[in-house]
Amino acid sequence: MGKSISDVGVEHLVGAGLSVEEAKGFQRHLKDSIFKVSRNSDNGEEPFDPKELWRELTAQKLLKPWHPHALHQLIYYSVYHNYDESTNGPPIYWFPSLYQSKNTNLGRLMETHCRKLLGALYKDPIASFRQFHRFSVEQPEVYWSIVLGHLSIKFLKAPNCILDTSDKSKHAGKWFPGSVLNIAECCLIPSSCPKKQDDSLAIKWRNEGCDDLDVSQMTLRELRERVMLVANALAAKFSKGDAIAIDMPMTATAVTIYLAIVLAGLVVVSIADSFAAQEIATRLRVSKARAVFTQDFILRGGRRVPLYSRVVEAAPYEAIVIPASGKELTVQLRRQDLSWNDFLSSVCNLPSSNYFTPAYQPIDSVTNILFSSGTTGEPKAIPWTQHSPIRSAGDTWAHIDVQEGDVFCWPTNLGWVAGPILLYSCFLSGGTLALYHGSPLGRGFGKFIQDAGVTILGTVPSLVKTWKSTGCMNGLNWTKIRTFATAGEASSIDDDLWLSSKAYYSPIIECCGGTELASAYIQGNPLQPQAFAAFSSASMSTSFVILNENGLPYPDDQACVGEVGLFPLYMGATNRLLNADHEEVYFKGMPLYKGMQLRRHGDIVKRTIGGFLIVQGRADDTMNLGGIKTSSVEVERVCNQAHDGILETAAVSSPPPNGGPEMLAVFVVLKEGISADPDLLKMKFSRAIQSSLNPLFKVSFVKIVPVFARTASNKLLRRVLRDQLKQDLNIRSKI
Repeated sequence: MGKSISDVGVEHLVGAGLSVEEAKGFQRHLKDSIFKVSRNSDNGEEPFDPKELWRELTAQKLLKPWHPHALHQLIYYSVYHNYDESTNGPPIYWFPSLYQSKNTNLGRLMETHCRKLLGALYKDPIASFRQFHRFSVEQPEVYWSIVLGHLSIKFLKAPNCILDTSDKSKHAGKWFPGSVLNIAECCLIPSSCPKKQDDSLAIKWRNEGCDDLDVSQMTLRELRERVMLVANALAAKFSKGDAIAIDMPMTATAVTIYLAIVLAGLVVVSIADSFAAQEIATRLRVSKARAVFTQDFILRGGRRVPLYSRVVEAAPYEAIVIPASGKELTVQLRRQDLSWNDFLSSVCNLPSSNYFTPAYQPIDSVTNILFSSGTTGEPKAIPWTQHSPIRSAGDTWAHIDVQEGDVFCWPTNLGWVAGPILLYSCFLSGGTLALYHGSPLGRGFGKFIQDAGVTILGTVPSLVKTWKSTGCMNGLNWTKIRTFATAGEASSIDDDLWLSSKAYYSPIIECCGGTELASAYIQGNPLQPQAFAAFSSASMSTSFVILNENGLPYPDDQACVGEVGLFPLYMGATNRLLNADHEEVYFKGMPLYKGMQLRRHGDIVKRTIGGFLIVQGRADDTMNLGGIKTSSVEVERVCNQAHDGILETAAVSSPPPNGGPEMLAVFVVLKEGISADPDLLKMKFSRAIQSSLNPLFKVSFVKIVPVFARTASNKLLRRVLRDQLKQDLNIRSKI
């Protein structure tokens, strides 16, 4: 897009997809906007500030969601043609208005409390955001006591205090000590703040292939009764504290099961439905799961993908199997397994089957075991307590601005951290959870977003890339969406341009965090200007430093690149792991800062001019493939067995030069005297990885090398290979 906006003529607009008449009208409005901004500009070097011109163009809604993407590209890149990022920071595409800011959750909170908390420093939610964020870090107990009042949290026994820091072994602090509650009950009961009533819509959903049927829906009362029915069946069969796995798509039934397990005082074991049998078995073993809820098949993209058979291969003690469609199963069960109908039949005829007394527990009781890949090959088992949902919901309430009546959709799975975060973010904030029972890759999903009236849409960058490249969402109306969110992997600027344009340039809230944090530690928010593929701030009450190569922090206002060190006082963060040493994983070897031992997260982060944050990869050897974190060791273990001529392999990943999801590369050292074709190895590696690890993974690049660089202690220097991969990808992008 190599031209200035002032040089864009009718012929360029026609070339971008407009008719001649449309182009003439568009150019007339464009010139009017340029003139208006130029007249108000005090920039001595340029006739206008490109940020102000883009603000004007988006405010006037000159660019329409139905315009060709080529037109959006032409205008955006031409507006910022002469923009110098090195001195100005990333280009801004979204600007909060004062009116908008005062109607956000966080803005209303600030208007109500900040004149007292900040005194004369407080101006308005936009101008005073950084001061209030600093306050939330310095006095997190005050911040969280206020936020708690805006979430649907009901304590059976109130906390003794908000925060207790007397136990120094608890780096994250003891939050709400002494309190007793059931977090699932909090999701299911009416409340006045946020406003939730029995007839409020709790879930909207649609099955794939039913695109022309009405969207199904369930009220809060209906959800509560279904959850209590399942909880009764669970209590009749299992004991309090038992671990019960869920390995199935995130359907309305799966959400019901999740809440029922927690309501009954059991522990959810989260397993993604894409895992191979070996990975399922590992998670069942580590969690000591007593049973697993699953489906006979997964219906996705018009195909029936076997799931029960894969779960059975993992040898669970017992499986409770839900039919993917209809009421009857289409598979033969093992002797010890139960159909969903038989499971429920044991309590269906009880007079009070739709009522269940919640199992109230101390706030630090475990409710969910999730998994995050480590670098040793076995996934870390991360126990979520009842703090975790409060952190999740509190952050989405503040940063993504989930409000009463919002319809929130994020295609994910209860096996990934985004699943429970989405669930709790809706039910604790008064929003409606929107679920599509099928593949999010095609038009059916997009039509569901339109028909369900989704107002907040969460994405993964690779999804957006598919939507954009296939054109499958063309002609759909997504203008009810007021906020997008994205997480899981690095975003592409041009893909985000496409996404934001579908709702008149609504903001895309970038989120980056971890399962062990129950949240994102850096995010966008509705009170700060937003730049594509960048984070505008640390999360509320969260702070960190960026460390140089010597482990020393850069000044907070300096542009830099380095490893993140999180401040340890963190509401909702884990204080233990089930199968690893928590202290060693997250704290050992991290430097002290102002008397605090920093918490390791592992991200390499760039802070730009202007204070935006861009994640540039992992400090360790964990890779992010399609939003799924996996270790190099896991991939190498599989690849080493894929061909008899392999001596050793090294797996690394890197985003492409223009941004986007990380690409997996495998470097290979062959046995002496052996030759092999890289393309053949690429095919063999992809098949082996998809069979043994995850069917969503694929190898993008294979390179045969004579030897690997190693340290003096013989440790593989993947950093050197990663740099080599980046160079190769950069060269390929220019060919």
